[in-house]
Amino acid sequence: QVRLVESGGGLVQPGGSLRLSCAASGSIFRMYRMGWYRQAPGKQRELVATMTDDGSTNYADSLKGRFTISRDNGKNTVYLQMNSLKPDDTAVYYCNAHLTATTYWGQGTQVTVSS
Repeated sequence: QVRLVESGGGLVQPGGSLRLSCAASGSIFRMYRMGWYRQAPGKQRELVATMTDDGSTNYADSLKGRFTISRDNGKNTVYLQMNSLKPDDTAVYYCNAHLTATTYWGQGTQVTVSS
């Protein structure tokens, strides 16, 4: 059983940066593939980035170079560094944890990019 809590969202100006955090509890964090997804109003939830325990990463093609996923297994925390933010990045960002056939989701944190 894994509980995920996102934080770090908020309002930021275009071109700015934010770092999201996802704190995990309730299971063995280091075993899970961790990820970030986002959902904008009227759109489907989409992949942002994932990272396995051994460091393998996967990014949405459109976000490579601007977003970076990282994890600190000692703190049971996953991060998403977001740079050069655009209004189109406005969405609710969700953390997830995946192991074999089980997937957990956080409640989401709102990111709004606007002047």
